[in-house]
Amino acid sequence: MDTIGNYLTLIRNACNVKKKYVKVNYSKINKNITKVLYKNNYIKKYKIYKKNKKNKIKIYLKYLNNNSVIRKIKRISKPSFRKYLKYKNIYKVLNGYGISIISTSSGVMTGKEAKFKKIGGEILCIIY
Repeated sequence: MDTIGNYLTLIRNACNVKKKYVKVNYSKINKNITKVLYKNNYIKKYKIYKKNKKNKIKIYLKYLNNNSVIRKIKRISKPSFRKYLKYKNIYKVLNGYGISIISTSSGVMTGKEAKFKKIGGEILCIIY
């Protein structure tokens, strides 16, 4: 089961139908990706809450002029094909208008942060 893939699909589908928020299952990786999205102004806010003894994340989506801020969200590294990059090979997404999310030994961060800290890792997804 691909938790990151499910997470990204739920956000993508919610943005396509212009939902105000989306509820996703809680996991550490989902929480960390959500923090990166919040820090980079792709979502308004998020809340972690408990429902029926299971943690969930409620993500409030951000819109400008009735269009979603998240135009495209794409999974890069998959369970069947992992993709790792050295810090020198981390590329800009849409010439710097988008972000890549990378899981490193120092935690989940954007590609720009990883390149600055000279840390490579697994590229999870790109967003613009």
